[in-house]
This record gives sequence, C-alpha cells and structure tokens, in this order.
Amino acid sequence: MKKYLITGLLIWIPLAITIWVLHLIVSSMDQVLTLLPPGLQPPALLGYQIPGLGLVLTVIVVFITGVLASNIIGQRMLRVWEAILRRIPVVNALYGGVKQISDTLFRPGGQAFRKAVLVQWPQPGSYTIAFLTGAPGGDVANHLDANYVSVYVPTTPNPTGGYFVLLPRKDVVELDMSVDEALKYIISMGVAVPSRVPPRAGRAALKAPPL
Repeated sequence: MKKYLITGLLIWIPLAITIWVLHLIVSSMDQVLTLLPPGLQPPALLGYQIPGLGLVLTVIVVFITGVLASNIIGQRMLRVWEAILRRIPVVNALYGGVKQISDTLFRPGGQAFRKAVLVQWPQPGSYTIAFLTGAPGGDVANHLDANYVSVYVPTTPNPTGGYFVLLPRKDVVELDMSVDEALKYIISMGVAVPSRVPPRAGRAALKAPPL
C-alpha cells in the first residue's frame, strides 16, 4: 500500500504544482485589467469576467511593444525614453543594471551561458557544475594572462544566485551536456540526471571560447 501511495503522489504532486503555478500566473495577469478605467473593464463591457484575459492582454502589449521597438522610429523613441530615465538618480541605477542583465540573458543571439563546465568548488577535490561566460575584460585582463576564463557558479536550487570567478583554463573541464540540461541538473539538486554519453578518451580542459 505504501508503494502505491508514493507512486500516486509522484504523479499528482508535479501536476498539482503545475496547475497552481499556472493559476497564479493567470490570476496575477488578470490584475493588469484593474488598471483600466472602470468603464473599460471586461465586467462593464461584457457583463462578466473572462479568466485569463489579463494574460492575453499582457502578451499582446509585449508583442506590440517589441514590434514598435524594432523599427527606426521605435528605436529613437526608446533612446529618448532611456535618456530620460538616466537623468533620474535612483531609477538610473536600477533600470541600467536590470537592462544590462536582461540584454545579456534574453537578447536574441546572446551567449550569457556559453557552455556547461565542471570546476573544483568550493575547495580542491569538490566539484560542481558551472557555466562559461567569457574571458576576463577591462583592467582585470591586464593582471591575468590569456589562460583564464570567466565562470559563473550557480547555487542550488536557485541558480539565479551564485558566484562569478576567474579560473585558469586548465582547471575548467567542458561537459557533454547542453546549458538547459545542466540547469535542470542543478535545480533538481542532482536528481534530474542528464542523458549519459560515452566517456571521451583523454578529455582535456576547455578550449578557448570564441570571443
């Protein structure tokens, strides 16, 4: 009986969490409609509330914003808007930092995480999965030789927090797994093991990343 109960829980718990998260997102997006004037809200226009309409409206607004920002006029308006924000002391620091991170992570063709790698962390003999982010830059590059790489070591189970370290290239081992597989492996605390690959003979340290 215990075996069947555990099996049933393993089936229903992920499904229940998924439904709860989706319900939370849709409910949150519906709150966007409360920003409209009372006469333009769905209950006033249609006579009843439509669940999920806020989510649809949000997607449409984001899509239209992306279309407008992709042409010359939209880009000029965006530059004017950003110039105004840069003149506001506190907003400038917050907006500038968030925009730089979002451009790095989400811009098409961006390579925030180039490769999943294996490094010794937090001490010699202990290993963890990290992500290659590039090579040392700025004045840091003047104090290190060309044999160093920039690596992001995420925390578990929340990979958005972590450590940025500069390691010798010889101490960074390339892994035969995608960035998505590595993230799932980290978030699951090692439970969601990526598909195994045949070991490579004489696996060497990471090759120089294209910069």
